[in-house]
Amino acid sequence: MARVLTHGVGNPPPGSLDEGGWGGGGDDGRGSSRRASFTALYVLLAATTMIFAALTTAFAARRAWSNDWVSTPKPPILWVNTVVLLASSASLALAQRALRYGRRTAFNSYWTAGTVLGLLFLGGQALAWGQLKHLGFYVATNPSSSFFYVLTAAHALHLLGAAAALVYVDVQALGLRLGPGKRTAADICALFWHFLDALWLYLMVLLYVWG
Repeated sequence: MARVLTHGVGNPPPGSLDEGGWGGGGDDGRGSSRRASFTALYVLLAATTMIFAALTTAFAARRAWSNDWVSTPKPPILWVNTVVLLASSASLALAQRALRYGRRTAFNSYWTAGTVLGLLFLGGQALAWGQLKHLGFYVATNPSSSFFYVLTAAHALHLLGAAAALVYVDVQALGLRLGPGKRTAADICALFWHFLDALWLYLMVLLYVWG
């Protein structure tokens, strides 16, 4: 009792399972179910890494052995999109921190902001493709433009799936249904999102330096 009062009403100590009325039940997300979830995440990360490693290998080989490679202009909005995606990842990191300390309102705010920013990034990518087409560069224009569309579209598809998961967690949290068993979902979603953020930075270097 003294330990709870020390941390104040509605702000339980770190690691508390009650966390100020988050709702929901189930296991606390620390047992076999949580381990299985993270194992699945690691498999997903490995598979995604292999996909982009294969695309990078094909990109490098095509560029090295072709005589028709013409660098594709990069829409300036890509830099804006990058900032938006970084802000989204930072917001989710703050949400994770709030979750650990049982700050429900702060978690909801940060997670919602991160989700909205992620969706804005996807909208920005659509604008980038539209700008590129306006300049006359399509998928089949030349090898460089082909790889630009393939790499950015592959990343966007992964991000779209991750964004759907973010929306799911957001709806659960706002509806006070983010119980202990579902909080693992928040950790998994955030970690995969951070991975996709880092992957985008890699693609930016690849496209601007060699594209």
